[in-house]
Amino acid sequence: MPMQHTDLPLHEYQPVELRDTPFFPQEDYQCGPAALATVLKVSGVDSAHPDTLREQIYIPDRQGSLQAELIAASRRAERIPYVLDTEFSALLRELYSGNPVLVLQNLALARWPQWHYAVVVGFKPDSETIILRSGTNKREEMSLRAFERTWQLADYWAMVVPPNGLTPATAEPLRYFAAVATMEQQQRWQTALAGYEAAEQRWPNDATSAFGMGNIAYQQQNYGLAEEHYYRASELDPQEAAIFYNLAWALFRQGKVAEAQLSAATAERLAPEHSVYGKAVSTLKAAD
Repeated sequence: MPMQHTDLPLHEYQPVELRDTPFFPQEDYQCGPAALATVLKVSGVDSAHPDTLREQIYIPDRQGSLQAELIAASRRAERIPYVLDTEFSALLRELYSGNPVLVLQNLALARWPQWHYAVVVGFKPDSETIILRSGTNKREEMSLRAFERTWQLADYWAMVVPPNGLTPATAEPLRYFAAVATMEQQQRWQTALAGYEAAEQRWPNDATSAFGMGNIAYQQQNYGLAEEHYYRASELDPQEAAIFYNLAWALFRQGKVAEAQLSAATAERLAPEHSVYGKAVSTLKAAD
């Protein structure tokens, strides 16, 4: 494994193994449902089982599952899946943070692939060995060299599914907020809210969490709570027109017309050329 894939030389890592990670032996071509059930179970989805996931993600014509199906099924289970950076250091950080990592491998050749999903649950740096829940093996030990080859042939794809209320160890704000926003767009309000709350704890100076929570409250017609979230977001990012535009509507829905007009005017001033925010005052007046 090239050293640039890790934050530290391999010998400086301590052995780690997430021994309590459940195991679901796969049947023919059922590695996707089994691997996903494993990480969902760890994330707190007690009902997760390959039998219930198979009909959601298994594609008979392909004799397997696609990454998109695993991500979609995670969302249906009310969890926020997060695809990792294509670096071995990212995989290790998640592992050492207690998150089993679902990985895609190609066990054959690039030209004639044999796709396989497994879950990384351990690392033995002294022997440079990866430990996986894989296929019918509860504890498969694979050399780091072999693992890197099979993982590379699958474009280093890996995913974690943390419990609600926690962010992945390697989460980056922009990508994580995009993952949470997808849950919001699907009207999975409680899961999205848990994602924004976790993000606010991790990145307290980023206005995105407060803005997202404001949007959820507004969609639920809790305009007073939306106002509180939008005001907090505006303090964190006073140059973002979208915040003041949404705040104007939250105020307007509560009958606070004068305050709403002031917020709309701020949105116009910040983005005068924007097709929506640049007409905030007139749009609000038309709705009055």
